[in-house]
Amino acid sequence: MASPGKKSFPLRIDPVLWAEIERLAARELRSANAQVEFMLREGLERRGHLPARAAAPRKKETP
Repeated sequence: MASPGKKSFPLRIDPVLWAEIERLAARELRSANAQVEFMLREGLERRGHLPARAAAPRKKETP
């Protein structure tokens, strides 16, 4: 079930790519869904296309 206020949609993705997303998500203590959303936000932010209301605080990386 989708979170309130969030759009849900089916996603077809290469199983190898999905496995890597799951690995990253586990390492960063996120669900695979949250990891995909994080990566989409990160990509949009890099391109200067992230709307202000969609901006989320970034997790600080430890060295």
